[in-house]
Amino acid sequence: MKCVRLTIKGIVQGVGFRPFVYNLAQRLGLRGWVLNDEHGVKVEIEGEEGVIERFLRALKNEAPPLARIEELWVEDRPLQGYPSFEIRRSERTKDRLVLISPDIATCDDCLRELFDPRDRRYRYPFINCTNCGPRFTIIRDVPYDRENTTMASFRMCPECLREYHDPTNRRFHAQPNACPTCGPQVELLRSDGTRLEIRDPILEAIELLKQGKILAIKGLGGFHLACDPFREEVVSALRSRKYREDKPFALMCKDLDTVAELCFLPDGAKELLLSRERPIVILERKPQVKVAPSVAPGHRTLGVMLPYTPLHHLLFSDGLKCLVMTSGNVSDEPIAYRDQEALERLRGIADYFLTHNRPIHMRCDDSVMKVFRGGPLFFRRSRGYVPVPIRLKGTRRSVLACGAELKNTFCLTKGEYAFISHHIGDLENFETFRSFEEGIEHFKRLFEVEPEVVVHDLHPDYLSTRYALEQDLPRIAIQHHFAHALSCMAEYGLEGPVLAVVMDGTGFGEDGAVWGCEFLEVDLRGYRRLGHLRYIEMPGGERAIREPWRMAAVYLERATEGQGIPDRFRERGWEVLKEAVKRGLNSPPCSSMGRLFDAVSSLLGIRDLVNYEGQAAIELEQIADPRAQGSYPFGISDYIVDPDPVIRAIEGELRKGVSRAVAAMRFHRTVAQMILQIAERARDERGLSEVVLSGGCFQNLLLLELSTELLEERGFQVFVHRKVPPNDGGISLGQAYYASRVEV
Repeated sequence: MKCVRLTIKGIVQGVGFRPFVYNLAQRLGLRGWVLNDEHGVKVEIEGEEGVIERFLRALKNEAPPLARIEELWVEDRPLQGYPSFEIRRSERTKDRLVLISPDIATCDDCLRELFDPRDRRYRYPFINCTNCGPRFTIIRDVPYDRENTTMASFRMCPECLREYHDPTNRRFHAQPNACPTCGPQVELLRSDGTRLEIRDPILEAIELLKQGKILAIKGLGGFHLACDPFREEVVSALRSRKYREDKPFALMCKDLDTVAELCFLPDGAKELLLSRERPIVILERKPQVKVAPSVAPGHRTLGVMLPYTPLHHLLFSDGLKCLVMTSGNVSDEPIAYRDQEALERLRGIADYFLTHNRPIHMRCDDSVMKVFRGGPLFFRRSRGYVPVPIRLKGTRRSVLACGAELKNTFCLTKGEYAFISHHIGDLENFETFRSFEEGIEHFKRLFEVEPEVVVHDLHPDYLSTRYALEQDLPRIAIQHHFAHALSCMAEYGLEGPVLAVVMDGTGFGEDGAVWGCEFLEVDLRGYRRLGHLRYIEMPGGERAIREPWRMAAVYLERATEGQGIPDRFRERGWEVLKEAVKRGLNSPPCSSMGRLFDAVSSLLGIRDLVNYEGQAAIELEQIADPRAQGSYPFGISDYIVDPDPVIRAIEGELRKGVSRAVAAMRFHRTVAQMILQIAERARDERGLSEVVLSGGCFQNLLLLELSTELLEERGFQVFVHRKVPPNDGGISLGQAYYASRVEV
């Protein structure tokens, strides 16, 4: 006979772990107890030694689907003579760290009940159990008990209460547990907020969508705007009302068969679409698909997801197969998640509101990704993945990392855990900045973190930097592209030195220039800038980002001595702007690969003006013909890459009538060749054979595949992002990785 105490850390609360332990102990005839504490779960069991070993094996191999065991300690204890096995009340201690489950898509068991007319939860849009449903978006504090969630005001009826207290039931201690008798209810409102007195708001909402109406629908982490994606006049109306000119809308499809009708499914796509996280997955659309052109103008891809709440499934229960399902906001604002706020902000967009009375505590957008070599490549890491932490090796202190300005996330560390926030957005207005501040305070409370140091970007005008400077803490400033490199290194626990190839739009450089195509030798102590793209002026500063023709003009002026400037650039005022560049007026130097992509996009006549960040480069990728061979010449001198020969070659090919699709593909191949030649030089001269690829340009699947393939063919070990986005949404992790280890 033996007695042991187990301490289990990980995602083990709110996921059915205690009843699993209880039923496992009962099955094996073991005695003792299990409880939640503020670090995870504790178990004390006694019985025959061989049976305890079976218990430990089953604990790891048969755990509930949402559980994630991070650490397990086993400690011998004196025999206690327990008469039975019981579930004890949660314990509170001073130093707590409990991992919170993300919001999880409706499980198969709940779906069966949802559509079973004999079940008491038939067509109940808030059905859930310990294996699915809301978590992160409803929790106010830990321990994860009902009174600490937004379900606190809903008193369970006797039947729900019986399930809640039954360790053999799938809903044992499922904190959002409810039914039509005692739980939240949906309602349908007109745009002025008046309620429609109807028997079934969901069936009425389906009819309104079929009629071409735009609905605001309350989900897990905020409101979506939904409409019929096959009617151009409806989608165009949504674009107009939302002030979103070109950026693609996401689609929600009834099932995988519907997705397959619209898009090609590469290896790994089905698994991501069907995963319990239910992200938006960007896939290549099939030819002649009858989706309205305004869903994704200028794109040969569609962002699609499957239903992840019972309400979503019910919306597809009466004839609908696909809906536009885009964030409920006006462009550039954060997603609306409070009822009154949504009515005020969305009443000019939505014709009706399908809402409910379960409050959302923390707004949380949908996660977005592409599939790269069968695995995820994040564009946005949010619902379904947050707040699952990433483990960092060798941390010394708790850190608050404030991230970047665009696609902001923040990161808090405690022990070896890095808690990266949900997608906050672009910190360009008060509402988004307030969301940033509220998110930080919520994470500090949930994980009981008091940061010892705050870390921020070098850029002095970022709102995230200003926030950091206002904190009464030691501060560390980290260069933008160094943080990009570190974010990828953190995913793999790399300490360096590595060659980091970081390509994006803009980042504040230590020399005051705008950086954006950087070749860095990086380790955890710092970086050495080996080289970069040759500097060129940005005519008009930030206006050059919104008007790519300016970058095309300044590149052509330099590369062809003004001989290749097209009339349309002169008509836009290039001659005047050229004089400002010569005199150094509002024309900062930049080494940005993003701006070179913009220039080529404009040069090819694809996009002279943009309506959202990265549009010119995205559309350049979209038109590239993968069958086209060849690349363009470029220069390299002491790790400085000169793209002027590329510009001259493209300009010459256009005069000869070479197609834009061929030129776009050759340009992508050229950038990959630039990376390879720099990498080979760095290996020969610096011994660097590990290459990290980071920055927003590596969201471009074509560039990522070409670069990775070339490097691997030449024997390099290549590291790409899998856990956080390569764009600025991953910056906070890199900042935290450095600041949690370096001496302050």
